[in-house]
Amino acid sequence: MDLDTVRTFVAAADAGQFQEAAAELAVTQQAVSKRIAALERNLGVRLFTRTARGAELTIDGQAFLPHARELLRAAERAGASVRPGRRPLRVDVLTSRSAQSGLMRGFHRAHPDIELDVLMLFDIETAVAAIRSGAIDASFRAVAAPGRPLPEDIESVRVLDEPLQLLTGPAHALAAARSVTLAQLTGHRIWMPGIVPGTEWTAYYDDLVTEFGLTIEATGPNFGSDALLDTIADTPALATFMGEHTRLIWPADHGLRRIPVTDPTPVYPHSLLWHRDNPHPALATLRAHLAATTAGHDAAGTWAPRWVIPR
Repeated sequence: MDLDTVRTFVAAADAGQFQEAAAELAVTQQAVSKRIAALERNLGVRLFTRTARGAELTIDGQAFLPHARELLRAAERAGASVRPGRRPLRVDVLTSRSAQSGLMRGFHRAHPDIELDVLMLFDIETAVAAIRSGAIDASFRAVAAPGRPLPEDIESVRVLDEPLQLLTGPAHALAAARSVTLAQLTGHRIWMPGIVPGTEWTAYYDDLVTEFGLTIEATGPNFGSDALLDTIADTPALATFMGEHTRLIWPADHGLRRIPVTDPTPVYPHSLLWHRDNPHPALATLRAHLAATTAGHDAAGTWAPRWVIPR
């Protein structure tokens, strides 16, 4: 259905005269008549009855009017959804409980007037494809996996180095420690069922294992964080890694321990990715906010893979 004819119909219905509708639409009265006639032919009904006072809606015209208004509203929403500055800023984070999500909550508190759509895509390849297609404006990603450099049209900046912590149950051998070194973790079973081959976070942990001789197991299905916490709480032989800024809640009787890892402290490097030609005005605001509120890059005593997205 041609939206110009629908728009003309609504203008004529509101004005009650074709001449006034023509003035409002900046077209001739003849153009209004032709558009209305074309819409009537398309629908197979009469929409107006000419009177001495102008044009009155027929019963069919009255029935069609609310739907015509909704068509125009839908068209406006469709245009606004892809028009920079008039649609929400679309940003990808890995999970709702991650440090990346926390960064976006901080941005929203600082800029409540900026509309946001927060999405959760799976891996860096999916995120980069979405950035390049315009489906999203930006993505938080930890690393560029080895041998997979970012395309030339994708910009990136390292925004947060998040220290890893060891999470144990109350009966674990390291549960009472105030901190643990990477050397002390040698021989302990670290269970991370969320590791998926080919993803950027798996590449990160593969390097961590290779460099420090750790044992990370990814066996069993990934039933989510709640199931992971239940298992860690009940299994003295298992521990897991989690980011310092990861937000998790567990029952008080779990007795879980979050223990800093040191000497060196492994940090998970979160970077913001975006298309260099993205025109959304809020993207620059987000970048400036992150630059002003995050720090801790390449700090002494920390470790990250050599191939992470550079600062």
